[in-house]
Amino acid sequence: RITLLSRPGCHLCDTAREVIARVAADLGVPWEERDITRSEADLREYGDTIPVTLIDGVQHDFWRVSEGRLRAALSR
Repeated sequence: RITLLSRPGCHLCDTAREVIARVAADLGVPWEERDITRSEADLREYGDTIPVTLIDGVQHDFWRVSEGRLRAALSR
């Protein structure tokens, strides 16, 4: 349900990963992480805005993950 788009060495991605893991565990929601450096299309689309959070494939956040917004979106 949640996808974190990230790249190696991204400090904002490290923070986003912590928030997403905590929220996903609390709510019992599955999540995955996708390294954008493995896809030219992902690099073109998301290279300047990572980390990007997708919920059910739809962009929810970029740069910073708001725990409150993420929880609210997943509770709907």
